[in-house]
Amino acid sequence: MKKNIFALALAVMLLICAVPAQALTGEGTRAAQTLSALNVVRGAYNVDDPATRAQAAVLLVRLAGAEQAAAADKTHIPFQDVPAYAVQSVRYAYGQGWLNGVSGDTFGASEAITSKSYCAALLRMLGYTGDFAYEDSIAFAWHMAVISRNYGETLTRGDLFELTAGALYSIYKSSDDTILDRLIASGTAAAATAGELGLYDRELTVRQAADRLTAAVFQLSTYEDTKGFNLDEPEGNASGFFISEDGLAVTNYHAIKGCSTGIVTLISGEQYPVEKVLYYDEGIDIAVLRIGTKSITGVETPGFVHLEMAARDTLRVGDSVYTIGSPLGLGLAISTGIISDVSRVVSSYDAPCIMSTADISQGSSGGALLNVYGQVIGVTSGAFIFGNNMYLAVAIDPVLSADLTVEGQTLEQVKSFEANQAKNAA
Repeated sequence: MKKNIFALALAVMLLICAVPAQALTGEGTRAAQTLSALNVVRGAYNVDDPATRAQAAVLLVRLAGAEQAAAADKTHIPFQDVPAYAVQSVRYAYGQGWLNGVSGDTFGASEAITSKSYCAALLRMLGYTGDFAYEDSIAFAWHMAVISRNYGETLTRGDLFELTAGALYSIYKSSDDTILDRLIASGTAAAATAGELGLYDRELTVRQAADRLTAAVFQLSTYEDTKGFNLDEPEGNASGFFISEDGLAVTNYHAIKGCSTGIVTLISGEQYPVEKVLYYDEGIDIAVLRIGTKSITGVETPGFVHLEMAARDTLRVGDSVYTIGSPLGLGLAISTGIISDVSRVVSSYDAPCIMSTADISQGSSGGALLNVYGQVIGVTSGAFIFGNNMYLAVAIDPVLSADLTVEGQTLEQVKSFEANQAKNAA
């Protein structure tokens, strides 16, 4: 029998809407204006026109703050179809391995750039050259929070601007630098301009939180035995989130209780195994997991997008908060609310809970409760059954002080140990 990993049963009515692939009204223009202020976009926007491969190359080189390097680059290119305005950019992007031609002597300069091609180019620019297959570039862009929505097969100029502006906070491999940081360091854009645009504001809107942080959260599927795992029929669905690049993750203890195997599914659709439990406390209802860095299809990841943590004492009643989790196991979703109590005593928990009005449902257990700075402050856990908007989260504080350098135990070992403890206590 499937178990609902949540502290109560809720009747839910869902309205599921598909996100349109084309640029949302006005989004492309607003993105173009931001990039124009940063000296990345120049000239007319023409957001409804197809974005060509030549235009994408020019944009990419400016985004990298590499126009001077491109002007000095003497790399030979075999292409015969590149317009004069794009020759330097195509030469540099080709020499850096960011963009290739469509055939031996053809760059396809006037062809519409595909989402796959532009995502691959952005990822290569960020240093992830050998970390993904070209065919998987869109999924890997989701994985690394370079994109946060589906743009369809080919890009309009509006799409190109929106995707590029959304990637400003993407981080270069083996670095803490974002694209925006290096754009300013290169002298292409001014720090004062970025400040005036609000690009360095610490507080995140709900959309910004969704765009930048959802890649750090996952759906957790759990199996009580090998039969369910082999049939791909999980006994439970919950949520969790990464707190380190190398795969440390947090969820509720009740999400893994009695389970022998766990698989996490990222927003990209990639799946990774739960390898070890490094820390858990049943009474507080929290657990820290180590997630394998090799996917179940055998692909090694260079790292995971992860969340910063903040202690309970940073909270005040009335603070705005966001939750990200996988309600009903249907996929990742975000909700918003306010803190209604920073230390609510609940009989079924050994430590006071954080209570908020940010909606959660079955399957949200183990998800992230975030402050407006994008820091995780709690682990969404349950709710008062007969209350309205009285949702509970476990404070992240125990994780802040836990020793996470230990070897840890497998889920099966934790299951056996706890079963023996219960038997001895009976």
